[in-house]
Amino acid sequence: MKQDIQERILKLRQSIEHHRYNYHVLDKEEISAEALDSLKRELSELENAHPEFVDSNSPSQRIAGEPLKEFEKVPHKVAQWSYNDAFTESDMRAFDERVKRFVKDAFGEVGTARVPNPTYVCELKIDGLKVVLEYVDGKLVCAATRGDGKVGENVTHNVRTIESIPLELRRSQSVIVEGEVWMSKKNFDKLNAEQEKLGLPLFANPRNVAAGSIRQLDPKITASRKLDVFIYDLAQSTSNTPTLQSEELAYLKDLGFKVNNHARVCKTIDEVIKFWDEWKNKSKKQDYWIDGVVVKVNEIKYQEALGYTGKAPRFGIAFKFPAEQVTTVVEDIQLQVGRTGVLTPVAHLRPVEVAGSVVSRATLHNQDEIERLDIRVGDTVVLQKAGDVIPDIVSVLTELRPKSAKAYTFPTHVPECGGDGSIERIPGQVAYRCVFRGGAAEHRRKLYHFVSKKCFNIDGLGPKQIDAFLENNLISSSDDIFTLKKGDILPLPRFAEKSVDNILQAIENARKVSFARFIFALSIDHVGEETAEDIAKHFGNFKDFYAKITQKDSLAAQLELSNIYGIGDKVAESIVTWFGKEDNQALVKRLLAQVDVLDEKPPVGATDASSSVVNPEIFGKTFVLTGTLSTMSRDEAKAKIKALGGDVTGSVSKNTDYVLAGEEAGSKLDKAQDLGVRVLSEEEFLNMTA
Repeated sequence: MKQDIQERILKLRQSIEHHRYNYHVLDKEEISAEALDSLKRELSELENAHPEFVDSNSPSQRIAGEPLKEFEKVPHKVAQWSYNDAFTESDMRAFDERVKRFVKDAFGEVGTARVPNPTYVCELKIDGLKVVLEYVDGKLVCAATRGDGKVGENVTHNVRTIESIPLELRRSQSVIVEGEVWMSKKNFDKLNAEQEKLGLPLFANPRNVAAGSIRQLDPKITASRKLDVFIYDLAQSTSNTPTLQSEELAYLKDLGFKVNNHARVCKTIDEVIKFWDEWKNKSKKQDYWIDGVVVKVNEIKYQEALGYTGKAPRFGIAFKFPAEQVTTVVEDIQLQVGRTGVLTPVAHLRPVEVAGSVVSRATLHNQDEIERLDIRVGDTVVLQKAGDVIPDIVSVLTELRPKSAKAYTFPTHVPECGGDGSIERIPGQVAYRCVFRGGAAEHRRKLYHFVSKKCFNIDGLGPKQIDAFLENNLISSSDDIFTLKKGDILPLPRFAEKSVDNILQAIENARKVSFARFIFALSIDHVGEETAEDIAKHFGNFKDFYAKITQKDSLAAQLELSNIYGIGDKVAESIVTWFGKEDNQALVKRLLAQVDVLDEKPPVGATDASSSVVNPEIFGKTFVLTGTLSTMSRDEAKAKIKALGGDVTGSVSKNTDYVLAGEEAGSKLDKAQDLGVRVLSEEEFLNMTA
């Protein structure tokens, strides 16, 4: 009987290990997660009933033992190095030249039949925590952190909880391997959602969580974090090892380790740069953080000849992606006049490269934000690109503040406002605005807005072109844009014939504009994109709207506007006031002589959900969009929903009908799941709207 039980236990262990290898290493699932859990449960029950058959490397023993009081220090049997960093193409070409020079010194002229050119292996640089694993006769005996490269901390009890790390290799041999422990973005978001529920501080990033989780004294906490790993280096082995780095990765996988599948062999440094460039964008679609590409010489004999400097291998380098957070210095704070006269404080920065472009300015939004950050001229600040596009100051490093730095106060006058330059705080708001309306700076901003993507969307016509037209007196108001001729623009500096033709064609394409875009383009105070859409939806066509809004009984017009859902008294008053001015009416008439304002189309030819042609899954439903969509932009998805009679809001609530979740969906997805809101994949959404 006991022999049967022992045999069953051994078979269960083998089966669980087989499926662990399939799932974590081969990315293949032969049985469901629930079925695998059932096998694990049976194994635990048998081992609990028969402790004489318990083995420390059994899958049931991943979480075992009492919490530690402290970590013991472990001297590394193989020195642990860090790679030098490269940030530019020229850095990589210099690396390539150094490699070839060393190879030539060791083997002779490079590029010959006897000494072929070195090739490279590109591996994704995972942003996690390095671990060193030692196996003796195929069994995991020690796991350590990198530490100072010579001595690390023994974290074996925690590493054993990571399912993708084999407790026993598929072949009985002794090896030391190196890898990166990481936490998935999905698990990171879930963990932070739980922290928020408990009123605890949120974690800053997955790397910190991975590092903190590996260094927990209680392995149960580590296990709950659901960490993962990629193994990338065979540091030592008692068996014959491969002669190429690329073969080494396959060898590690065959031993039972999880290896990142995106490595690529590159024959030249140009191919390396191409791989890096490709992954700059693709990296964000993975469920783990990637901060660059590790480039290694593929030929092991060349690696050995290249050797190491005092702190890093010569045969490899970390080709980092453009930084997403950097530090720089605030050189000035100036107020920028917006299209509605509102003043926005802008920090003028010492130019710095962040996320692939040089940034020299960042908006500070308003006085409250300046006070919250306590930002001053001369301060050193942490800068990032919000959503990879908009420069945003995250924090101030007050310890680097110069003694001469003074708190910023809003001036009483801003010359760019025009008039006497007076400014005032908008009642009930944190924003300031120009007292005199219609100054040159405000007018310029209105024109920038008019041609922008969300208004008339005149491709190729941006701030630089508008500035040139204004400075050369080619335009004075928005309607003048539609009167421009080729002969007007071509003589201007930096305007080639092809670019002029493209601009004029874009202007022609913009002569048909939707009702909502037309309203939004007029720069009416308090009228944003959503409000313009609400107006268009309510009135249907611009002619009816204009007739009502300019009637003598302005109070009646204001009342009708304020009764539209989403438009309050303040916005209604602003709209009526704007259209009540003769100058604005004249501008509208001149524009209507140049463009056609299209009628707002009712969704799918119907106005109520009872109609057979209305899509009842969309009509009248509220959507929230989160994450990145692969087949369309979020704006395109939003337009599709609105065309079918649905609505799109920015936050999830109990009134939300659907959350459309793309890749890298964040806290909105978690909230939807907590509230029981239906979550749509992109495929489900496409089927629903087909």
